[in-house]
Amino acid sequence: MTDSVWTVFFAALITALATGLGALPFFLIRKFSPRWLGIFNAIAAGLMLGASHGLINKGLSLNLTLLLAGMAAGVFIISVLNHRLEHNHGEMLTALRASGGMKALMIVGVMTLHSFAEGIGVGVAYGGGSSLGTFITAAIAIHNIPEGLAISLVLVPRGTSPAKAGLWSIFTSLPQPLMAVPAFLLVTIFEPVLPFGLGLAAGAMLWMVFSELVPDALETVSKELVGVILTLSLAAMIAFQALL
Repeated sequence: MTDSVWTVFFAALITALATGLGALPFFLIRKFSPRWLGIFNAIAAGLMLGASHGLINKGLSLNLTLLLAGMAAGVFIISVLNHRLEHNHGEMLTALRASGGMKALMIVGVMTLHSFAEGIGVGVAYGGGSSLGTFITAAIAIHNIPEGLAISLVLVPRGTSPAKAGLWSIFTSLPQPLMAVPAFLLVTIFEPVLPFGLGLAAGAMLWMVFSELVPDALETVSKELVGVILTLSLAAMIAFQALL
C-alpha cells in the first residue's frame, strides 16, 4: 500500500509539472501589442472552453444531477468572489485592477480550483487499478500542457516573465498531487462527489470565459476574428482531448 501511495503521489506530481510546459513558447516571444493581447485572450478562452467541455463530458458519464449542481455552485462562487473583489477599494486591489493583475489572479484561482477535480480523478483512477491510473495520469499530464499555455497567455502579456508564468502554471496544478493520495485511499468517499467537483470547476471556468476573457478580447480585436480564433482553439482542444 505504501508503494502504491507514493506511485499515486508522483504520478499526480508529474501531471502538475507538465502544466509548466505551456509557458515554453513565451521564452521566444517577448513583446506584445494590445491587439496581440486580445488575440491571446481569445485563444485562452477557446482553450478554457475546451477544458470545460472535457470536465462536463466526464461528469455527464457519472452523475448529471451532481454535475449541474456543481456547475451552478461554481458560477455562484466565482461571481460572488468577483463582486467582492470589484467592490473592495484597498490599495493593493486597486493597483491589481489597474495593471490587469486582477484578471490574472482570477485565472490562476479558477485553474487551481479546476485542478482539485483532476487530482481526485487521478486518485480515483488508481483505485481502479494501476493500468487505468497510468492511462488517466498520462491523459491529464498531456491535457495540462495547453492549460498551462492558457494561463501563460494571460500572465505573460501583463508583465509576468515566462519562467514565473511556468511556475504559476505549476502552482495551479499542485492540488493534483495533494488530492490524488486521499482520493486513492478513500476512493469510496471521493468517487461519488467527483461529478460535483468537475461541475464546480467547469462552471467557474465558463464564467471566466464569458465574463472576462471574451469581453477583453473584443476590446482590441474584431468580433469576427475573435469568433474565428475562439472556435479554432476550442476545436483544437477538443481534438487534443479526443486523441487521448
